[in-house]
Amino acid sequence: MTFAVHGLAVARGIAIGRAVLVASSRVDVAHYFIQPEETEAELARLQASRAFVAEELQRLQQDMPKDAPGELAALLDVHLMLLQDEALTAGVAQWIHERHYNAEWALTTQLEAISRQFDEMEDEYLRERKADLEQVVERVLRHLKGAAQPVAAPPPRAPRQQDLLLDDTLDVPLVLVAHDLSPADMLQFKKSVFAGFVTDVGGKTSHTAIVARSMDIPAVVGARSASHLVRQDDWVIIDGDAGVMIVDPSPIILAEYGFKQRQGELERGRLARLKNTPAVTLDGQKVELLANIEQPTDTRAALAVGALGVGLFRSEFLFMGRQGKLPDEEEQYRAYRDAVEGMHGLPVTIRTVDVGADKPLDDRRDSAHLNPALGLRAIRWSLAEPAMFLNQLRAILRAAAHGQVHLLIPMLAHAGEIRQTLELIDKAREQLDRRGQAHGPVRIGAMIEVPAAALSLRLFLRHFDFLSIGTNDLIQYTLAIDRADESVAHLFDPLHPAVLQLVAATIAECDAQGKGISVCGEMAGDPAMTRLLLGLGLRSFSMHPSQILAVKQEILRADAGKLAPWAQAVLDSDEPAELLGG
Repeated sequence: MTFAVHGLAVARGIAIGRAVLVASSRVDVAHYFIQPEETEAELARLQASRAFVAEELQRLQQDMPKDAPGELAALLDVHLMLLQDEALTAGVAQWIHERHYNAEWALTTQLEAISRQFDEMEDEYLRERKADLEQVVERVLRHLKGAAQPVAAPPPRAPRQQDLLLDDTLDVPLVLVAHDLSPADMLQFKKSVFAGFVTDVGGKTSHTAIVARSMDIPAVVGARSASHLVRQDDWVIIDGDAGVMIVDPSPIILAEYGFKQRQGELERGRLARLKNTPAVTLDGQKVELLANIEQPTDTRAALAVGALGVGLFRSEFLFMGRQGKLPDEEEQYRAYRDAVEGMHGLPVTIRTVDVGADKPLDDRRDSAHLNPALGLRAIRWSLAEPAMFLNQLRAILRAAAHGQVHLLIPMLAHAGEIRQTLELIDKAREQLDRRGQAHGPVRIGAMIEVPAAALSLRLFLRHFDFLSIGTNDLIQYTLAIDRADESVAHLFDPLHPAVLQLVAATIAECDAQGKGISVCGEMAGDPAMTRLLLGLGLRSFSMHPSQILAVKQEILRADAGKLAPWAQAVLDSDEPAELLGG
């Protein structure tokens, strides 16, 4: 019987194939006490399993295809880092020594303790890294138990009526359906083997979503009980545009989605031809399309779609999962330098670390602080940890000797914060001069992501060369909505009149003062928002590389001058969404 499962759309397109079920990510764990004299043997058993998993992950890295996306290698690095993390290993050893837990019990107990720290992180991207930790632990548990890898091959079966609608029933695409998928699990398949992903859990910034977007594979995450509702070898359709998985589709539905799939393939082919076409509107307005990246290797994807630079390098990826062992100046310098050189002379905008629940802070925070999104995060944390901040600033300034670098500061709101930040940038330069180390000039910009900043634009523009609107946080703080809270997620509205007024005012003020302005949040990469942003005067968009060509197509079809009156009408409306198609 045909039925649909709804989740979050994270990678667009249509995938049709047979379901390959991935066993539950939870491994059955035995709980028992060991004798005191068995402690060392239990620790050795655990160490052997950790070493085996480390070798397994390293082998996957070595055997990785040359055309594999950079995100996979980066995420495997994260898994290796988590596997060796002191907070995990020392905690497990403590449970074994002090409580005499068996290795499996100690490992899951420590996982629960660390998971609570991830749950308290206000940054959605970092919070979802808990899934990476869970997957690392589960790989160790599987080895301790002697279990096989979790992905099962689909059994042979007789053709069904739906098969007759496919050109080649002997080479049918596969769709992975799982509670969650780790990067290591994904690497056990060639790209041609699977057509898409569906997972019970995850969000738009989960690793599954990142990899799906980078590989241009349709994906739906957060589909709740999908892995329990789907049977091995069921026919499934992934509608990555609508965030829906259709199970056991009828021949009519299958034929309809097959047509949509072919249309999508033709559209991607047409978009690919736009790579070298300048982004210019019908009335001659030039638009800058930039890429958001998380790792230096992401520059390849940016150049592949014709990005004119990097509008947002999220440096926090270098800090995540370190459990207090933050990257030093040299490690950061090498990463930033690689990104700058990888763009071959095009500008790279590096945002200073935008986290607030990193391990050094966890040890000091009062557990009564229940709303970390309003706590010591982003620039607030950087200013509270000047040694860490100076390390990053020096690394960025040194990287600027290798090409065009713009320095972007997140979540500023106060004149005092601006003053302290600029003083520390000057201090970092002075320290490099005293060392005799080369560094380059940087343009300095600020994120507009809290209402206080959007309402203090003249203050900001007196001190900064450019501004960048982070729409995700601006919406969250303007509407008082935790975007990670499912119970209020439906209220997260980029078209709320208050949000649009702040965005429009920021663009207008920057234009009036001749200062650069870009949007680097989700709004920039949504083709449905392109015409509105153009009508509001925006001429610089920064987004995930996979979204650039679709946005470029909207720009090429738009007449910016004619869009301006319509955009003003949208701003004046109490229900802007009703006019968006106008």
